[in-house]
Amino acid sequence: MKKIFLLFSILVLFAACGGGASDSTSQNSSSKASGNLEAAKGGKYYGGIFKMNETEYLRSLYPLNVTEVVGNRITNQIYEGLVRFDQKDLSILPALAESWTANDDATSYTFKLRKGVKFHNDPCFEGGKGREVTVDDVMYNLNRLCQFDTNNRGYDFIKERIKGAKAYYEASKSGNIPAGGVSGIKKIDDNTVQIDLVSPFGGFLNIMALPFGYIYPKEAVEKYGLEMRIKTVGTGPFYLKAIRENEAVILAKNTDYWGKDDTGNQLPYLDGIRFSFVGDQKSELLNFTKGDLDIVYRLPLEMTDDIVTRDGKLKEGYTQYQFQEKISMTLQYYGFKTKGEIFNKPEIRQAFNYAIDRKKIVDFTVKGAGVPAAGIVPPVFPGFEGKNVKGYNFNPEKARKLLAEAGYPNGKGLEGLVLQINSGGKRNEQVAEAIQKMLEEHINVKVNITKMPFAQHLEAVETSKADFWRAGWIADYPDPENFLSLLWSKHIPPKMTDKSYLNTTRFTNAEYDKLYEQALKTVDNAQRNRLYEQADQVSTNEAPFLYLYYPKDQRMLQPNVRNFPQNAMEYRNLTDVYFVPEK
Repeated sequence: MKKIFLLFSILVLFAACGGGASDSTSQNSSSKASGNLEAAKGGKYYGGIFKMNETEYLRSLYPLNVTEVVGNRITNQIYEGLVRFDQKDLSILPALAESWTANDDATSYTFKLRKGVKFHNDPCFEGGKGREVTVDDVMYNLNRLCQFDTNNRGYDFIKERIKGAKAYYEASKSGNIPAGGVSGIKKIDDNTVQIDLVSPFGGFLNIMALPFGYIYPKEAVEKYGLEMRIKTVGTGPFYLKAIRENEAVILAKNTDYWGKDDTGNQLPYLDGIRFSFVGDQKSELLNFTKGDLDIVYRLPLEMTDDIVTRDGKLKEGYTQYQFQEKISMTLQYYGFKTKGEIFNKPEIRQAFNYAIDRKKIVDFTVKGAGVPAAGIVPPVFPGFEGKNVKGYNFNPEKARKLLAEAGYPNGKGLEGLVLQINSGGKRNEQVAEAIQKMLEEHINVKVNITKMPFAQHLEAVETSKADFWRAGWIADYPDPENFLSLLWSKHIPPKMTDKSYLNTTRFTNAEYDKLYEQALKTVDNAQRNRLYEQADQVSTNEAPFLYLYYPKDQRMLQPNVRNFPQNAMEYRNLTDVYFVPEK
């Protein structure tokens, strides 16, 4: 019976992605498929299509080129690395590695590979049948992570960490790829790989859990090349069934998945996942209340007070849903091009920061769904004392004084200034309009807002074509270092026209670099956090960002969803998620 339900669900998924059915018909059919559940051991249930929406379309599903949250949430279901995050508390769990060890000073990690794991069936393999993952696949992927490629966005995360990575990268630029691979990546035997680091780094396993550490087969690279943006071959609980650009992504259950739950049930429980891409948050909420979505993430700002109280209680009309709220490992900010002609003086950047009433933005614009930002690191990391970092209070008089010192008295000389934002369910526009009004009212700076699709927005920011832009950083992994890395000068390429993936503001400060680098080599957690706090203060004083707020992630789930806990990174892995029969 289970196979019949699975086949029916997949047919519905395929219909939802294309063909003759309208979107509403497809979604309603998918919703009905959720009711075809089969009981499993331990009170769990098999079956159903989990439906979620993203307000932006993905940029890429190629693991080395996943730099935005939408691609991340999709690839999390398709690919796996040696380790992964626990969806409950963001601790590290085994994945393709069944176990690992580290030496005493955290400079060498040894991973034992799980046996019997297979890649998804795909035409890149002979006969279309997925083969078993080997240690050579791990070696291949780790070496590619250290190789020069314009589509390799992961190198910045490991270039100063894995021994030999930098030399390998530089050699590969000229096509002279060392035959022996990266010196710090070693095959110990047919089931074991060792990674040696340049210096101690206790957060290395976090790096390995990112998409950049996902394992895919050489055959897929050879067959698809750049098409791996939308052609995926992983080992995860779901595989890519169909994709319709800007409209839908359909994932189906991997029936050969290696994972089982603690009672022996084969994972995953779900038959599939459907991602839609509706940019309007009101439409997203409407689809949720109609039962056409199983989760709604971030409530429409203009409706938030009608849905939930400021202390997190759902109001009448919504009490049947599950509500989850948490301050997230996220910073919402605007970036300044610190090496440009406009924002190259700290005084003008400081002036903009003093001109903004963050509490007003949090209370009225985002309806309480945030906390005013001080520095770059959100105050949610254990051991990191965010209260020790002094940010910018609302002080228009001081803002006007600093603006004059910077050479722009009463805003003169800043005519025609452009704030570049990306679309995002109207939230980005509403925040931008609030800031636009504050800058004009308090320091007489009139800002023009221009909105771009997300991919083009990132391209312009990374190549320094924008002077002033909207940005947000969601933690890749649960460590303050992930935020502080955005301002490390070693992440800046030689030319302004070269893409700078992390340090988009091109910020440089010798004291900051010294503190950051010292923290990287510090094994003691308490000591490392004190160095992080000092570095955060140094950069905040220089104001490479217009600091806005740390969001509170608010989301609602349908009543029949189980095993989908919220975490501060909004990291999603649907391996263990299941439905229960609707009452």
